Amino acid sequence: MRRLLLCVSAFLFLATMICSSQQTDIRQFTLISGYSYLHTPSLNLAQRGYNFDFAQNVRPWLSIGFDFSGFTGGSTLLPSYLNAETLGKLAQILPPGIPPSAVTVPYTSSTYTYQVGPQLNYRRFKHVTLFVRPALGLLHAKIQTHPNPVATPIVGALLGGKLSTADNAVFYGFGGGATWEIHPNFGLRIAADTAWFNFFPDVLNGTRGTVRLTVATKFSFGKKIRVGY
Repeated sequence: MRRLLLCVSAFLFLATMICSSQQTDIRQFTLISGYSYLHTPSLNLAQRGYNFDFAQNVRPWLSIGFDFSGFTGGSTLLPSYLNAETLGKLAQILPPGIPPSAVTVPYTSSTYTYQVGPQLNYRRFKHVTLFVRPALGLLHAKIQTHPNPVATPIVGALLGGKLSTADNAVFYGFGGGATWEIHPNFGLRIAADTAWFNFFPDVLNGTRGTVRLTVATKFSFGKKIRVGY
């Protein structure tokens, strides 16, 4: 992840150095599609997937759009991630002499995010668009645990007889990035978004933060919009 962050920083720095005249050919709609990476440090969870974004440029400086991402990945669930109530249940289930800290469970995760909202664009560079945006939307996550035979009945007891669970959570945060406008109809985008959410509150212990990095192609189409700030 550190290498990817360095690449993003270098791209943003170089992008601002390309040209200083403002853009005059701005199309009505943009479509973004590409690779995306989601990291949740507090769970040591890295997920990889894709990002899709469709937006309408209502002004040179303002876009309204819909953003969708899908990710898959895996990690290990540790007792330190659990809330006090779940730890209490775990202590009651375990045989005498075995502490809750001894139980670790591998799992795979599928995560989907949906958001709608504005994006503020800075187009004073002819071939580069800088942008910032709020992150507000819905996150859907599904966890499939992979316990060993000894831990399987313990996990089942904590999850109501199942080895998988799913949850929806509202997330909030902010993001930004840059688009290299290679052509009025085509470009390359790098973006970073951070968000906070509280999912699986009946099992986990509080709000989580996550970082999403995206490298994607941008396609612009539709009529030109009026240029003027």
